[in-house]
Amino acid sequence: MLERLYQWTLEKAAHPHAVWYLMVFAFAEATFFPIPADVLLVPMVIAARHRAWILSIACALASSTGGMVGWLIGFYAFESIGQPIIDFYGLTDQVEKLAQQYRELGNWIVAVGAISPIPYKLVTITSGFFQMDFWEYNLTSYSTRMVRFLAVGAVLYWTGPWVKNFMDKRLKLFTTIVMVLLVGGFVAVFYVL
Repeated sequence: MLERLYQWTLEKAAHPHAVWYLMVFAFAEATFFPIPADVLLVPMVIAARHRAWILSIACALASSTGGMVGWLIGFYAFESIGQPIIDFYGLTDQVEKLAQQYRELGNWIVAVGAISPIPYKLVTITSGFFQMDFWEYNLTSYSTRMVRFLAVGAVLYWTGPWVKNFMDKRLKLFTTIVMVLLVGGFVAVFYVL
């Protein structure tokens, strides 16, 4: 099944609407979807290295725009939409501690969340909930998401054939590494808080 999904993603990377698929995925990842956009970005850049920069920029813009929606969810609809998401990730008891951290380190929290495997939707929603300045939040979000996804695109642009060869031969190992990073992001949230 994993190999079929990987092959499907490589095929979709050549599709005329590939950028839009990626943007929808990245937007959703920043608001509610638990899988990071890198899962789609990586195979798309590997399959179409000449589009690495377009794909990376589109991913960053869509993710940051999704982050704006996440901020709005936290600010305006935390009780009805945001709280269930925070409860799902088990952070309900950590809210006051996080509020203090946001008052002291809001920009740094957003920057670290934007470039690390920490689930970005947690950062977006809590930034709105703790009423971080909307424009300050967006400036930090857009700039750091751009750095993250352009770095991924650059690495894959220059190492694409090697990475594709590695993934073709060791897809399960690559998937395990991604899952460890994803789970590590969730664990990091609990240890940081």
